[in-house]
Amino acid sequence: MMDKVRVRYAPSPTGYLHIGNARSALFNYLFARHYGGDFVIRIEDTDKARNVETGEESQLHYLKWLGLEWDESVDQDGGYGPYRQSERGHIYDPLVQQLLDENKAYRCYMTSEELETEREAQIARGEMPRYGGQHANLSEEEEEALIAEGRQPSIRLRVPRDKTYTFDDIVKGDVSFESNGIGDWVIVKKDGVPTYNFAVVVDDHYMGISHVLRGDDHISNTPKQQMVYEAFGWEEPKFGHMTLIVNEDKKKLSKRDGSIIQFIEQYKDLGYLPEALFNFIALLGWTPEGEEEIFSKKEFIELFDEKRLSKSPAFFDKQKLTWINNQYMKEKDTETVFEMALPHLVKEGLVAENASEEELDWARKLVALYQEQMSFAGEITTLSEQFFKEDIEFDEDANAVISDEHIPELMTALHTRFGELEDFSPETIKAAIKDVQKSTGYKGKKLFMPIRVAVTGQTRGPELPDTISLLGKEKVMDRIAKLK
Repeated sequence: MMDKVRVRYAPSPTGYLHIGNARSALFNYLFARHYGGDFVIRIEDTDKARNVETGEESQLHYLKWLGLEWDESVDQDGGYGPYRQSERGHIYDPLVQQLLDENKAYRCYMTSEELETEREAQIARGEMPRYGGQHANLSEEEEEALIAEGRQPSIRLRVPRDKTYTFDDIVKGDVSFESNGIGDWVIVKKDGVPTYNFAVVVDDHYMGISHVLRGDDHISNTPKQQMVYEAFGWEEPKFGHMTLIVNEDKKKLSKRDGSIIQFIEQYKDLGYLPEALFNFIALLGWTPEGEEEIFSKKEFIELFDEKRLSKSPAFFDKQKLTWINNQYMKEKDTETVFEMALPHLVKEGLVAENASEEELDWARKLVALYQEQMSFAGEITTLSEQFFKEDIEFDEDANAVISDEHIPELMTALHTRFGELEDFSPETIKAAIKDVQKSTGYKGKKLFMPIRVAVTGQTRGPELPDTISLLGKEKVMDRIAKLK
């Protein structure tokens, strides 16, 4: 362990915060906080063609929403800036020139068409595609002739031959790559912009990054980055590659996978709690000791141990996410849950946008009624749909309940007793049901299940007297009358 732990999350502003990227950021955050180190956010924005105008702002906004605070970034200079790659050209350029001067890199004038032809021929021969080094040793005259043709050069790093690059991965243990399988690769594109594998090493070195925790898809980049460290004589950070996140079919989680919600913004919009999502993501590829699965952020920081990062793919368990968020929803104060749920009721036209205080108070009671059941705030519209329907549609289970021969007698008694109530509160409703129990002799499931189905169309739900009271006397009386 280096004297000072410094880790980074380095997103490209090419889109919204994806669940996989959020996990990378979160594990780096927990690692830094556990060891009292620094968590740095650096923006890798050199791919201008793919950058989204609001991409950077969105990344930072939703990281903050998840509960991740950083020590340094574009909005918080820690003395290692600039924190956007597009603003670091003055750092890259002299280093590139140094490699050229030391003959560790060279200019390559091959066109994209020539490179593609080479690639296709290699594949046809059953070879691993790689650059063959055609321009590795151009004479001055040859280079001048290519420039005269109007060709723009890229700059390639000379890859050492017959060398094995190894590193002790935090997650995977010993990993090695043979240099002969890697052709001389581009460190600066034809447009003068440094490539990822070059720029990321320069940035990590000059920002004092001690550990690089990232996704498994970056592992093949590591030997190329080791070559850059070697070329400059710099000390490497400690690398760790987290396993992939897979879906229910054990396939890599893809942004095109419609079966799983992919972006943090979507979870926020659906009404998930950030602390619940933090909890769920922290368990994607990392396991604490014991069986407990609900932890606060503070507890995660204390417990985090990089040695417990999984070597197996992390399964995205949608049911587990639903369960975790429900645990947090149940513990949340009702007013916060109401404020999260109200926009969903308004959006569906179930509550007026300019609702009166009386209407808002009713909606607040509705949300409180279903808080125990809600997996996310947006679910309120489906859980409470019977409150907004004129006619109930009974499913097979509900029909089985109301088909019992004692139902007309029970509903007649209930209709009469409810009709006598001037105060339609949960307390008076509960007392009225008890009176019906005494007068009819029906009790338990014979009593309560038919009443629930008659007034809600459902066989299970929240407290029955509270539900009946909130539905209102007129609606309840009308529904009971239909089954007399």
